[in-house]
Amino acid sequence: MGAEARVAELKLELPPAPKPVATYVTAIRHGDLLYVSGHGPYRSDGTMIVGRLGADMDVAAGQAAARQTGLAILATIRAHLGSLDKVAQLVKSLGMVNSTPEFADQPKVINGYSDLMKDVFGAAGVGARSAVGMGALPGGIAVEIEAIFQVKD
Repeated sequence: MGAEARVAELKLELPPAPKPVATYVTAIRHGDLLYVSGHGPYRSDGTMIVGRLGADMDVAAGQAAARQTGLAILATIRAHLGSLDKVAQLVKSLGMVNSTPEFADQPKVINGYSDLMKDVFGAAGVGARSAVGMGALPGGIAVEIEAIFQVKD
């Protein structure tokens, strides 16, 4: 089953593909790699999930934000490639979590994104990953994730 069929089967709602908010593009293809710029937890209504893990958000809320960020990334991939079925492999992800210095569960938070990628792409949705804490993220968003995907024509 392809990724597009999995999205339909899982009844996932992808937000509109986010637009750049500064001088960059949301994704760029180089050869068989699609580099996806940092995305935040962008909802279908245009709002973002904001908050700080360890202060006003718990792990479950952070995982939901990371999952929403993954949905925004899927929307960008679809917009750039025309179909999620063109993804061959998730190569690498960097998950940044807006968190207090004492918060130490960044990997658990980013699992909200990683589990979504695995649900949509199967084994091809599991790649190398880093999950780090940040003292602040743009606009106070809870999570920002960037990724590299191998793609096929």
